[in-house]
Amino acid sequence: MSHSLGIMIESLVAVLLMLTIGYCMLLNTRLKRLKADEHSLKATIAELITATEIAERAIGGLKHTVRDVNENLGNQLASASQMSQQLKKQLAEGDNVFRRLSKIAIAARPQGAAEPAEPVAAAAPRMSSAKAVAAAAQAFSDRRRTDGLAA
Repeated sequence: MSHSLGIMIESLVAVLLMLTIGYCMLLNTRLKRLKADEHSLKATIAELITATEIAERAIGGLKHTVRDVNENLGNQLASASQMSQQLKKQLAEGDNVFRRLSKIAIAARPQGAAEPAEPVAAAAPRMSSAKAVAAAAQAFSDRRRTDGLAA
């Protein structure tokens, strides 16, 4: 019996050794896959680092471009504002000149003269040059827009 008990124990140890060898083979294949995944993960990380560096450079370039555009746009807005102020002043001066011309035209008109029924172009050959200028100024003032600008 002691002999068969020894064989059983040795058989059990042999079976356990076989299971251990099989499990080690299984672990070996898993470790190989893990190593392969590690290499592909390293390659992916390297590509990600490269893409990140490219993106950082692009962002830096965009920041520089935005700064330049902002300065340029600020200068253009200041220039446009100055031009707008100049145009307002010139329009006010033009309106002032127009009013003075209208007053001159009204003052140059004879006291009893009525508004001509014919258009100015047809009446111009029969009028003197002063009357023609006055009629032209009157026609010009009649075409005046509601916002103070001449048409």
